[in-house]
Amino acid sequence: MIPVSPDLMSRFDIPGPRYTSYPTADRFVEAFTAADYGGALAQRKAGPALLASPLSLYVHIPFCESLCYYCACNKIITKHHERGAVYLRLLSREVDLHVAELGLGQTVTQLHLGGGTPTFLSDDELRELIAMLRRSFALAPGGEHSIEIDPRTVNGKRLAVLAELGFNRISFGVQDFDPEVQKAVHRIQPAEQVFELMAQAREIGFDSINVDLIYGLPLQTPETFARTLEQVRQLHPDRIALYGYAHLPERFKPQRRIVPAELPAAAAKMAMLSQALAAFKEEGYDYIGMDHFALPNDALAVAKRQGRLHRNFQGYSTQPDCDLIGLGVSAIGRIGATYSQNAKTMAEYCDHLDQGRLPVVRGLALSRDDLARRAVIMALMCQGEVLFEAMEQAWLIDFRRYFAGELEQLRELADQGLVTLDESGIQVTAPGWFLVRAIAMVFDRYLQADRTRARFSRII
Repeated sequence: MIPVSPDLMSRFDIPGPRYTSYPTADRFVEAFTAADYGGALAQRKAGPALLASPLSLYVHIPFCESLCYYCACNKIITKHHERGAVYLRLLSREVDLHVAELGLGQTVTQLHLGGGTPTFLSDDELRELIAMLRRSFALAPGGEHSIEIDPRTVNGKRLAVLAELGFNRISFGVQDFDPEVQKAVHRIQPAEQVFELMAQAREIGFDSINVDLIYGLPLQTPETFARTLEQVRQLHPDRIALYGYAHLPERFKPQRRIVPAELPAAAAKMAMLSQALAAFKEEGYDYIGMDHFALPNDALAVAKRQGRLHRNFQGYSTQPDCDLIGLGVSAIGRIGATYSQNAKTMAEYCDHLDQGRLPVVRGLALSRDDLARRAVIMALMCQGEVLFEAMEQAWLIDFRRYFAGELEQLRELADQGLVTLDESGIQVTAPGWFLVRAIAMVFDRYLQADRTRARFSRII
């Protein structure tokens, strides 16, 4: 069952950020240029090596063969696979520009391929990509190497190639097993195909296998979703990501193909969410936070128990707070106290590289206030608590005075049972974990200032 009352559910059925960063990406500005990003890279290189943050790489592969109507990702729909080879040449030039700033051999502890569909690339192209990265960076032994997989683009042999290339964590995009729902969102993939791939992945021995699900899709009902949940129970993945579908057709053009009348009503969505929570709990999954679940022996669940959970642009992570280099169209990075984002269109991305420039077109240099608030928000999102003394020592502030207004707002959430407040700090309760985005929003200075939230997905 949902661990909060129906009244609270309705009260917090509001849009809000997912806080994969703070400030959030919608606050990035074009005044932050490629030159500013280059300066951040130079500052990292000039700093003492022993004090440098670990480095993470994200590579965005934008291509998909077909359009999924619910998708809000930056993608290019094409069946012309020769575009993959051209794109690899562009990525190689972008990597070279980073090496020119950082030098060869920066140690990388985390690598993630996302999209789009990373497995749009052929096996040989994936080999070329990994070889390119290994020539320029030192991929640390035992690092976390993950890739998002469209089950329709792989078979057992391809999974074996991914393992050979060093990928130890994979994520299957399932969304829903019901054939009618799949038709409604233009993503047909038989359940038998996913079951076979899961068995092959287990035989190969990946460290962790994730399954993505979405509730609130067109034609979904509590009855159809219950069948999908039973199939997921049989799959028994190491991790599950359960997302509520955010219908924002004014922002994401593909969603205009979804028939609004076919979307489930709010009550049906709540029923599906409640079903999922009960099913995952019965199956033994730990609730990590927001929409993530993991088996108790999975590294993510272990990190949650040990207070080592972190959050970055790919969601919850076991890796320590990292600098992140984003490669490819629209990729987002973080170096030191800056965020950056590459050009969102292939034409603009190519243009920057043709001129020998890093393809960064916007970003943000964080202020001291941004950094302090980021520390608070990430502590809430990852550890579920904020200790006043630790924050005061880290940021040289009087927490109660600096965040007096925020603490006053939190008292209302405390009255609703979402947090507890005492002399030592703020603790998120069990029901509060379910609405942790709403708790974090209290400390979001930008959001509190403008209250314009329509750009975000809903919390529930």
